[in-house]
Amino acid sequence: MSQQPTTENAGSRREDSGRQPPYLYPDYVSTRLRAPEKPLIILPKTLSDTTGPAYGRGPVGELDHDLTRQHAGEPLGERIIVHGRVLDGDGRPVRGNLIEIWQANSAGRYTHQKDQHPAPLDPNFSGAGRCLTDGEGRYRFITVKPGAYPWKNHPNAWRPAHIHLSLFGEAFRSRLITQMYFPGDPLFGQDPIFQSVRDPEAQRRMISTFDLEATEPEWALGYRFDVVLEGRGATPMERA
Repeated sequence: MSQQPTTENAGSRREDSGRQPPYLYPDYVSTRLRAPEKPLIILPKTLSDTTGPAYGRGPVGELDHDLTRQHAGEPLGERIIVHGRVLDGDGRPVRGNLIEIWQANSAGRYTHQKDQHPAPLDPNFSGAGRCLTDGEGRYRFITVKPGAYPWKNHPNAWRPAHIHLSLFGEAFRSRLITQMYFPGDPLFGQDPIFQSVRDPEAQRRMISTFDLEATEPEWALGYRFDVVLEGRGATPMERA
């Protein structure tokens, strides 16, 4: 969890609403060390908040959205299609928005030197991709369903399968980093990161929906995940 407080976070995204995770959630052990110790300072919006810059608008490669075709062979695991729309706080599509994703492989292991738990690495899967939204705010990724993995937050702790997303709106102040979960995961109830969002409706906004129309026969299951960057109905963001 890596988002730091901004003007938007301190204002309309109030922790006491339960729609966003609090900076301090004792069951999520690392927040005890990383949560702010002093009250947030609410800053007025400035011209730069609404005019830019928006980072990461460099060229996006032809295969950046397809995590199954970035290496010599195909990765192991259940192939999936993840798609949806990116909207602003008023429900308008956010066009040309850079979306970056990262995830564990199908065995639940990240391609990162700090991830040393005994699950196999996949030489054909790096676990990262990016794309730009189209004129209607739509995006689409092809990947494999990530596996659950252990972490050391509490005894016998396991993270539900999830995909991380980083998005920018019209300016840096509307950046959002979140996690997309999969429907029906049995680990939701014991995962303090998921449970730190206390509002049940906001929790549902973090869970994708199975999409038969996006499913391609004999090839890949489809999941839809819409993202709202700001406002009362904003997708819960990562913190700490």
